[in-house]
Amino acid sequence: MAGTIDARLAELGITLPDAPAPAANYVPYAIVGDMVHVSGQVSQGPDGLILGKLGQDMDVAAGADAARACAMSLLAQVRAACGGDLDRLVRVVKLTGFVNSTPDFTDQPKVINGASDFMGEALGETGRHARSAVGVAALPMGVAVEIEGIFQIK
Repeated sequence: MAGTIDARLAELGITLPDAPAPAANYVPYAIVGDMVHVSGQVSQGPDGLILGKLGQDMDVAAGADAARACAMSLLAQVRAACGGDLDRLVRVVKLTGFVNSTPDFTDQPKVINGASDFMGEALGETGRHARSAVGVAALPMGVAVEIEGIFQIK
């Protein structure tokens, strides 16, 4: 039987991807006590990596879509950490978003809103979190966005 969070996702028409495998020598998440630290999830959709640089060849809306894709992968990792039971999620504690952007691009918070808005839409109050949005010169494989997260579970 689907849990409350899975039912909410289904109601919204959202299907989480499988938890992505690590791209290098690290684990996708580490559980310490009741906290799950999820490694950075890069912007990836059903058709592959979402590449680009904000302020150069991507606009804020496309960047926010890339951040939403990262958030979906983050939640997929949490589901894996919880043995498939998303109802073990107590709250999203913190997201740190990295935006591949030009030096003069200053709308990183608007880009990372794509992830924050997704967490709120999918999880309600449980999805409200602390956050940082940082502009960087480059990200692995040329992706537009990478987001890491800290989650509390029971």
